[in-house]
Amino acid sequence: MTITAADSVARTITGRIVAFEETANASTGKVIFVKGSILPAPVKLNLEHDRTRPIGRALSIGLSKDQMSIDATFKITNTTSGTDAITEAMDGLRDGFSIELAVEDYVMDKSGTMRVLAGELVGVALVTEPAVRSARVSEVAATQEEDSDSKAETDVTTENKGDEVDNTVKEAEAVTETVEAAHLVTASAKAVAYTKPRIEINGGKYLENTIRASMGDEDARRYIYAADNTTDNAGLVPTRQLTEIINGLANTIRPSIDAISRGVLPDAGMSFEIPKITQVPTVGIVAEDAIFTEQDQNAAFLSVSVQKFAGQQKFSVELLERSSPLFFDELLRGMVAAMAKAQNAAVNAVLVANSSIDPTTLSALPSAAELLAYVSRGAKSVYSGTQDFARNIIMGADQWANTMSLNVSGVPIYNAAQPSNAAGQVNPRSLRGNVAGLDLFADFASPAADADGSLLIVNPDAYTWYESPQFQLRAESTADGSITVGVYSFGATAVKLAAGAFRNNK
Repeated sequence: MTITAADSVARTITGRIVAFEETANASTGKVIFVKGSILPAPVKLNLEHDRTRPIGRALSIGLSKDQMSIDATFKITNTTSGTDAITEAMDGLRDGFSIELAVEDYVMDKSGTMRVLAGELVGVALVTEPAVRSARVSEVAATQEEDSDSKAETDVTTENKGDEVDNTVKEAEAVTETVEAAHLVTASAKAVAYTKPRIEINGGKYLENTIRASMGDEDARRYIYAADNTTDNAGLVPTRQLTEIINGLANTIRPSIDAISRGVLPDAGMSFEIPKITQVPTVGIVAEDAIFTEQDQNAAFLSVSVQKFAGQQKFSVELLERSSPLFFDELLRGMVAAMAKAQNAAVNAVLVANSSIDPTTLSALPSAAELLAYVSRGAKSVYSGTQDFARNIIMGADQWANTMSLNVSGVPIYNAAQPSNAAGQVNPRSLRGNVAGLDLFADFASPAADADGSLLIVNPDAYTWYESPQFQLRAESTADGSITVGVYSFGATAVKLAAGAFRNNK
C-alpha cells in the first residue's frame, strides 16, 4: 500500500494550461480569454488535440493565486505514449499545454480578436507549440522503471520476509526521482534529419569556454577550436531553422465588417427574420373638439439569408507527421486569414450594392474641396434616411492614398505635424483614422478609384454582420495517405436601412 501511495505522486506533469487576458493564436485566429471566462474542471490530457489518444487525467486543477491563469497537475498513464510524453516534456520537446474549449459566449473586438466571455473546459492537450505562449509545463515527476531482476527480488523479499517489508518499501521509494524542466523551456523546431554533435554547442557554453581559454585552459581551447572549425567538423555548428514564419500575403483584418454593427448568428436555420417598422404614428395640431389625427403603426419582417464560407487544403501525411509542427499551425492561420478576407469582401459588396448614390459626380480621386463636399452631402443623406448620424467612412486603397496626399501649399491636410487646424488624421502607418469628423476604415477590398463605391459613408447601425464561430474538419484517406483539412463558418449581412450608406458617383 505504501508503494502505491508513493507512486501516486510520480508520472505527473504540472503547469499552466491557460492564461487570462493574454492573446493566443488559436485555430480561429487571435483569441483572448477574459478573466473568469473558464472554470476549472476535471478533464483528460490528450496528445496534440487527438481525443482518441488520451495520455492522462487531471489530479488537481484550479485557479492561480491571482486568478489570472489555471494551473493543473496531470497523472500520466503507464503506456508507451504516456512514457514518451513524459520524456518529451522533460527534454523540452513537447512542453506546451493547449486547452480544448466549447465556447458559449464571445465578442469580436475592432482588431478582429475574439474575446471569449464564457466557455466549458472539455479537455487539455500536451502540444509542441501552445496557442498561449505562457501555457507551459513547469514540472515533470516520473518514476524510474526497475529492471526485471530487481523487481523479482523485491517480490520475493515481500513474500518471504514480512518483517523486512518496510526496508524494501524504502528502497523502492528511493528510486523515485523528480525532474524539473529548467526555466520553462520553449520548444524549438528541430530539423527532420539531424546528427547529434560530439560536443554540446550553445551560447552559454561557448562564452564560458571562451573565458576559460583566455585564462589558459587547454580543454577550453580545444572546445573553441572544434566549435569554430566548420570545414573539418561539418555539423558541429548546425544551421538552425527559426520558429518565426514570414507571411506577407495574408492577414485577418476586416475593415468593412468593423465599420458596421455586429451580432451573433442564430443557432439554427439558413435564414432568419428581423421585425422592421415600416410606418410610424403621426401627431398633428387639431382644433378643440376635433378628431385626433390617426395613422397606424405598421411592421414587416426583414428576411436575412445565411451564407457559408469554407475552404480546404489537401496534403500528405508525411508533411504533417515528419515536418516541423509549425507547418500545421501556419496552415490553419492562413486558412483563417483567407476566410476573413472572403467575409470582408462579401460585406463590402453588400454595402456598395445597398447604398444611396451621390447625385453629384466626383473625380476619380477627389480634391480636398470635393471630398469635404461629398462628406457633407453624405452626412445629410444618411441622417435623412435613418434619422441617425453617419459615423464612419470606408475608403478603398486608392482613396486612402489620395487623402494622405491632399495638401494646401505643400502642407498636408490629413497628415499634419501640428494638427490644430487639421481636418482629420490619415497616415501611412494605420488603416484607421479620421476624415472630417468620420472614423476612417481603409479597406483594400473596396472598388478601385475608377469604380463607384470606393468611398462609402456609413451609419453602422443600418447594417449588421452576424457570424458563427469558425469550425474545422479533418479527413484522412487510407487510399493515398492524404489528409484534407477544411475550415468553415456561417455569416449573414442584414441590410436594415439601405439609406444608411452613401457612396460616391465617380
